Amino acid sequence: MTELIWTETAEEAKRSPEYARALQELLLQIADDDYILAYRGSEWLGLAPHIEEDVAFSSMAQDMMGHAAMLYGMLEELGAGKADDLAHLRSPEAFRNAILAERPNGPGEYADEPHYDWSYAIARCCLYGLFKDIRLEALRRSSYVPLAQTASKMQREHHYHIRYWRSWFMRLADSTDEARLRLNAAVAQVWSDVGSLFPLGSEEEAIVRFGLSIGGDELARRWKTAAQSLFEASGLVWPGDWAIPVRNGRDGQHTDDLAQAVATLSEVYRIDPAAGW
Repeated sequence: MTELIWTETAEEAKRSPEYARALQELLLQIADDDYILAYRGSEWLGLAPHIEEDVAFSSMAQDMMGHAAMLYGMLEELGAGKADDLAHLRSPEAFRNAILAERPNGPGEYADEPHYDWSYAIARCCLYGLFKDIRLEALRRSSYVPLAQTASKMQREHHYHIRYWRSWFMRLADSTDEARLRLNAAVAQVWSDVGSLFPLGSEEEAIVRFGLSIGGDELARRWKTAAQSLFEASGLVWPGDWAIPVRNGRDGQHTDDLAQAVATLSEVYRIDPAAGW
């Protein structure tokens, strides 16, 4: 069993460069996942099937942005840079989010002929939501106490997100033949990227050894159990094993879609980073 190194403050964490490096990589992964997927969720404003879904997706995107902000703030305390700069001034290759989070909602741009796929949004968010819940549960036992405490707070809010996404997943699976067909197609699309969620990048060995998080294989095992339960309840056929991703976002390997998202997210901030935002 890995011996946990209980570290209660950022100053204590910085005393061990190896520990601090592993912790910073993990925090970036968690923060960047929510930050980028929150942006994709915000793109449904005015485009969702009903006004209730407009409000729901906007609210959840705001929560996820808040989760990312807490983690960027934690990174600032560790000396990784200003929280706002971490969110807005990094190059795309410095981001550590999973490829799944950065994919667009569908063809077109938000302000230019958007033809977004609601089934894909639900499938992606639901399957990511299962992963986030499992990761947060593990992080509640993290050796870095501020992260463990923050994970508990995030999980309480995330509980309502996963309930919402799961409800929509079940609704589409149990609706018309067309809805079920579209959901199956969306799941197949998500499946090509779902493997990008589990790796912990170049610092995985240290992350696990220091007790910061469980490893990628264990995350994948727990996620598979939860996802299979969802598929059984919905009546959908389990797609089988997922492919090893071609790009590893945890090591900064991304698609052009992320570059577009980062440029949009940072457009205003880059006008005057010294201003009080």
